[in-house]
This record gives sequence, C-alpha cells and structure tokens, in this order.
Amino acid sequence: MDLKLVGEIIKAILGEVNKVIVGQAQALELMLTSLLSGGHVLLEGVPGSGKTLMAQAFAWSMSLKFGRVQFTPDLMPGDVIGTNLFNFQTNSFVLTPGPIFTQILLADEINRTPPKTQAALLQAMSERSVTIDRQSYDLGEDFMVVATQNPIEQQGTYPLPEAQLDRFLFKIVIGYPTENEELEIVRRHGQGSARPTQANFGIQAVVTPEHLAYARGVASQIKLSDELARYIVTLTRASRRHPLIETGASTRAANLLAVASRAYAATQGRDFVIPDDIKTLLPPLLRHRLVLSPAADIEGVTPDQAISELIAQTPAPR
Repeated sequence: MDLKLVGEIIKAILGEVNKVIVGQAQALELMLTSLLSGGHVLLEGVPGSGKTLMAQAFAWSMSLKFGRVQFTPDLMPGDVIGTNLFNFQTNSFVLTPGPIFTQILLADEINRTPPKTQAALLQAMSERSVTIDRQSYDLGEDFMVVATQNPIEQQGTYPLPEAQLDRFLFKIVIGYPTENEELEIVRRHGQGSARPTQANFGIQAVVTPEHLAYARGVASQIKLSDELARYIVTLTRASRRHPLIETGASTRAANLLAVASRAYAATQGRDFVIPDDIKTLLPPLLRHRLVLSPAADIEGVTPDQAISELIAQTPAPR
C-alpha cells in the first residue's frame, strides 16, 4: 500500500485543475474523495460559479473520456443512453450509443429535465451499465457522473426524486469566492469573452486509468476501526430519531460514509480513518438524503444545521 504514490496522483490532478479553478479547495477534495470511492457528485451553485468548468477541468486532468449532456425539458431517455436504429443496408438494428457511453459524464443542469429522463441515469449510476432493448452494456469502472443544478431558479425545473438523489455520494455546494480569489479569477480569465479550451488553459492529462485503479485499491485498504464503524452507525441511527429530521439516513448512507471516509483519509496521506474524517464528510454526504420535519421547514432550518446538531449531540470516539 503506497500512500506516497496516491499522494503524487492527487497532487498531479490538483496541480492541473488549479490552472483553471481558483479556490474551492474543499469542493475539489470531495470530488477526489468521490473519485477514489467510485461515487458520483452533485454540484449545486448559482449560475456563473464555475460548476461546469470545474467538472471539465477535473476530467481534463485524467486520461478518461469526457461527455456532456445539457439537460432540457424536452430531453428524452434515449437521448441520454442511446437507441437501436434499423440499418436498411444490413437489414438489422444497430446501436447508436448516447453520450452516457463515456467515463466522466457531465450532467449539466440535471434538474431541468423531467424525472423520466433523470431516471435514465439510475441504472448507470448504480450498476455502471445500461440496458437498451433488453441488452446490457457495461460502462466500465471509471464511469462517474458529475451533475450540476441551479438552486435559485424554480420555474421550468424538476426536483430530483429521492431515489435519484441517493445515487450521489456527495452534494457539494459551490459558494462565492473570497474577494482575493475573485480578483485572481478576473486577472486570470478576464482577457476574452470566448470560452477557453483545454489547450488554452494548458491542462495536461497527468493520470491514467491504471493510476486511478491503484489509488482506489489503496483507499479500500485504509483502516477503519470498530469504534469508528460504530460511530458511523450511531450517527446514522441518531438521524432517524432527531426532532428536526423526518426521514433519516439509510443503511446505504452508512456504508457509503465508511467507504468515503477511507478514501478521504487516503487523500490526506493517512492509512487510518479518524473521527474528524467522518465529521467532515457527513454534511455533503447527508444534506441531500435527509428529509426535514415540517416544524424544521417552518423555522427555516437547513439540512446542514440539522447535521451540525447531530454531530454535536453524538459523542465521537477518543
């Protein structure tokens, strides 16, 4: 288990992404953790906060195929996964693959398409395969969905169903940069109106699929003590009894928290999980899975506030 090599892989990815992205260190850490966990991420932020560019830069830094779907109200499931078309020359049906046949898929503004089309991603996100006309097609272990959504606009949007949200390992909130970060963004990217390309930014693909497979293997071997496993279960079960929460975390959430905690510890250069790893990951892992009580909604309580109370009220192992 070579944590030094994993550190070099992470440093290489961040070095390329930071050629484009200024700040957002926590968001990038969570995306790397999701990558090593084999998870998917949902990026939420106002328009112009760099969500799409972050996803593109992340993909550009790796030797993986990148695909993008701009979700719209008239998008159909077949537009995402593909369809079989009849070829009159060969007198047979031929698969026309959709954009989902890639490795890093950017699902841009995913909440602008109806649930029927959103559901086209369910099998792919859970099983890394799709079924077209009763034939299954494997998408590979490197398949990852990076979805974006705009939280401030409600007209013409379709909130993601709970089952869809549960497929995302993290919901990452992209906030505004600090004043100095915003100044650096303007200095770095304020020279022209055209959207720069990968070549313009000078981003190189510095990580191969073999590197990623090795890093995932190392992350899976990180030690999670019995005390911390019990801490995860205690937090999960406490979320189901909290007065601010109507529907708490599922057993799947507990499993994913254990997997993600191992991956996060690896990104920090440790071969063991500590309580702070779990506390750090709990808000992005639970904020889209919890359903607040009606009283909490009336009082304006946010999921993050409920999770903070949950952490404060649950003693951590020493």
